[in-house]
Amino acid sequence: AGLAAGAMSMAVGEYVSVSTQRDTEKALLALESEALESIPHAELLELAELYEAKGLEPALALEVARSLTRHNALAAHAEAELGIDPDGLTNPWAAAAASFVSFTIGALLPLIAVLNPSVDWRILGTVLTVLVALALTGWISARLGQAPVVRAVTRVVLGGLAAMIVTYAIDRLFGTAVS
Repeated sequence: AGLAAGAMSMAVGEYVSVSTQRDTEKALLALESEALESIPHAELLELAELYEAKGLEPALALEVARSLTRHNALAAHAEAELGIDPDGLTNPWAAAAASFVSFTIGALLPLIAVLNPSVDWRILGTVLTVLVALALTGWISARLGQAPVVRAVTRVVLGGLAAMIVTYAIDRLFGTAVS
């Protein structure tokens, strides 16, 4: 039940969050599109200024701005001004599915560990299993992101350990027990 509830909670939370982000991106794109239609010259100069701020000479910045505006004005302005790719907006369903699957896979290890027939080893076995899984997760994420491995592993393991300690403390504080 906890696995299902957690997976659904993560999926719904991710869906809501990414939907809000997508709505914001669409609204910003609509404003930019409106500005391109109503004040195209001012928008062209604004784009040129952005390229000047990145180090281009004024004449070259204006030439680049003109060329990109002719090719796809909204895409050029959205990328330079907003950091948004109009053709690559976030997908809330994909994010929700990824969160659901990730949570489910992550929750299966402690679930399996807690099913250990030896009651004396359930808590320690679960904690150790989770810590190994967290270390592996930190290592994989660091390797994929080409980031420092020790920092990533430490952050994930300490964060997970803190979450387990707080959860255990709340359980003990309120006297909830599962047999």
